[in-house]
Amino acid sequence: MGRAAVMKAPGEPAAPAVRERLEEFVGRVAGGLRRTEQRRGAERYVRGMLEAGSRKSLEPLVARLGDDGDYEALQHFLADSPWDPAVLLQASAELVCPALGVRAWVLDDTGFPKDGKRSPGVKRQYSGTLGKIGNCQLGVSVHAVGDRGTLPLGWALYLPEDWCDDPGRRARAKIAAEVSFQTKPELGVELIERAAGWDIPRAPVLGDHAYGENSALRARLHEAGSEYVLSIGPESKAFCANTAFTVAERKPGKGGTPRVPRPDRPPRTLRALAEELSCEDFQILAYRDAPDGEPVSSRFALRRISAAHPVTRDKLAPREEWLIVEWPPDQDQPSDYWISNLPAQTEPERLARLARMRWSIELDYRQLKGELGLDHYEGRSYLGWHHHTALVTVAHAFLTLERLDPKAQRPA
Repeated sequence: MGRAAVMKAPGEPAAPAVRERLEEFVGRVAGGLRRTEQRRGAERYVRGMLEAGSRKSLEPLVARLGDDGDYEALQHFLADSPWDPAVLLQASAELVCPALGVRAWVLDDTGFPKDGKRSPGVKRQYSGTLGKIGNCQLGVSVHAVGDRGTLPLGWALYLPEDWCDDPGRRARAKIAAEVSFQTKPELGVELIERAAGWDIPRAPVLGDHAYGENSALRARLHEAGSEYVLSIGPESKAFCANTAFTVAERKPGKGGTPRVPRPDRPPRTLRALAEELSCEDFQILAYRDAPDGEPVSSRFALRRISAAHPVTRDKLAPREEWLIVEWPPDQDQPSDYWISNLPAQTEPERLARLARMRWSIELDYRQLKGELGLDHYEGRSYLGWHHHTALVTVAHAFLTLERLDPKAQRPA
């Protein structure tokens, strides 16, 4: 995002105007916290993250605060104080999202490499961030993505089943009794539903295969009125648009549950449906603009289909959706597939742009980790992890507004 540094080197005070704006911003965001010491802790923690310095864990952060640094107080504020991180996330979103020109909400997850076994949720598990199985935590997040920036809307730490079933580890990590095992899609859809209740622009939800192939997630989003464009694999099955679904008449005197519509043909894999398309079924569509303003394009086909699993496995009525297929001219097979519940009259270019927009979140993760220390939390508190990610979001939100406001820019 090209954010300029807004704080001075360690040991030097921040520029007075910048510090004044920061204190005002965090004061507004943290105004919903009940206790004065919680609001003070939020301002100091965020300021410590924004001071120059490569490590954003608590000890070096406190050292950068100088006379304002109180390790014991900030440790309690971060790991034990019972404040709701959603208060900061909602306030940040409602202040910043209107300035972003929000186009989509991106649902994703990222890995946090860890040593040892005591950090909440840590175990040897696959992480797309690592590209392999490694000892790590996994965090699920939702981000608003717009023309002028991005902003996290929520964070949830994934707890594997063996963690949820271990009372000793739960106690040491201070995991509340009401926290139970949830899959990453279940965590993600709860974050989306929570953010949907805030006063921020709604937008289609984007996500990779792990979310797109989860028919329960798609159904829950659709029923809640959320649009989506989700990646899906070529072996997933669907019924083509001209499939006829009929319900057999019930015999007189027979009760029981309503019967499910039956298709007049078997479902096909998305790969098979794509391979049956002709060259005329594809069109060149711009999916993003290059830095020089020129559109970047690829070849897409758009077809109406009904996903098979909701009908064949979940016994639900068929629901027509978009199948989006990208098949670049220089490749011998399609490169990507997406499924979407956007309206049938949606412009093709909008579908293509939304399908390809999810990749911007990878840059967001790198900046959150590299510049703000998203992955630097060293505590062993489940609540502390959520507090830290919320405070990183506040710092991210402040820097975004600084970048967007020309009057606030200062020389680096």
